[in-house]
Amino acid sequence: MVMLDDLIGAREKMKGIVHTTPLDFSQTFSNISHHNQVYLKLENLQKTGSFKVRGSYNKLTSLSKEELEKGVVAASAGNHAQGVAYSSQMLGIPCTIVMPKGAPLSKISATRQYGAEVILEGNVFDDALAHALELKENMGATFVHAFDDEAIIAGQGTVGLEILEQLPDMEAILCPVGGGGLIAGIALAVKEKNPNIRVYGVQAIACPSMKQSLIENKPVMVDSTPTMADGIAVKKPGIHPFEIVQKYVDDIFVVDEMEIARTMLLLLERNKLLVEGSGAVSLAALLYQKVNFKDKKVAAVISGGNVDVSFISRIIERGMVESGRYVNFSMILKDKPGELQRVLSEITEMDANILSVNLQHVGEDIYPGYAQLELSLETKNQDHIEAVRKVLKNKGYHVKNHF
Repeated sequence: MVMLDDLIGAREKMKGIVHTTPLDFSQTFSNISHHNQVYLKLENLQKTGSFKVRGSYNKLTSLSKEELEKGVVAASAGNHAQGVAYSSQMLGIPCTIVMPKGAPLSKISATRQYGAEVILEGNVFDDALAHALELKENMGATFVHAFDDEAIIAGQGTVGLEILEQLPDMEAILCPVGGGGLIAGIALAVKEKNPNIRVYGVQAIACPSMKQSLIENKPVMVDSTPTMADGIAVKKPGIHPFEIVQKYVDDIFVVDEMEIARTMLLLLERNKLLVEGSGAVSLAALLYQKVNFKDKKVAAVISGGNVDVSFISRIIERGMVESGRYVNFSMILKDKPGELQRVLSEITEMDANILSVNLQHVGEDIYPGYAQLELSLETKNQDHIEAVRKVLKNKGYHVKNHF
């Protein structure tokens, strides 16, 4: 069982190796969350872009000299890979990371830049994991698990120790949950120091494995659906984390894709923070009132910020759609002079910003003498969208699509 002394020892070992990340007060999110005092623990600013380096460095420094010489092996499609690679580089030991063939090129490149040998194997993570375990046996290397390992948990728990030092009178912590290594470490640190502090986990509703495991009183496998919080889409939590979560964590909440997307956009727009989906879920739970807080000092752990560059525009667009900031309209117009000008004038008078205009004269549902107009608009919110639709309807236009 992981002990508080293990976390304290891990903290000492990683001084000068990992950042003590900021605990940043946000007036904006404090106001949105019904006047709680909201603080963001910015692990997205950590080396390698996530908290994962803490656990991997603590794990590697716990190995014997002989084990270090034989090197380490890990399987990951994301942050764990970079954390293990960076830690191996700091210690000057051989490191092999197995990734599925569909892993983002940016993450493959980043892992290689930290000095690791990257092997692409299989189409899904399970294929990569199976190959990594084979390599472990053949090479005699040590396998570094992403979350189900006591040294990993102790390393991740240093996040909790830092929060306690940065905000001693904190009343609650919200933390993303995948396999459970991060929340297990944080909960142990916090509850051993101050049992009155509430610790809550947050999962994507697409993969609520820890929540379901707590209901069934054992780690269970759940079905999952695609989610932008792929970093916490773990179908079955680890045994070690589950035991700690069961003992120390007060509750687990879930958030949906809309709530994640909107929170990511808010973090980018209001705080200028690029945060991955899994890193945004803790704040999303607070903003969308999954927890019944009011006038509390709350720390939300922002666990990572590794977003693939090609995905950033899609995140922004999705977030804008979900928050009513972007919409596409399609309607049929009479094909006569001045008709397009009339529609555009009506929309402009409603203070909607026209981003693109496409007029089609030929199509399956377009009859002679008519044209199909497709518009992309920047709007203020969902109410603004409905107001624009209502004005167009009152002017005799039928909006065919709204998405």
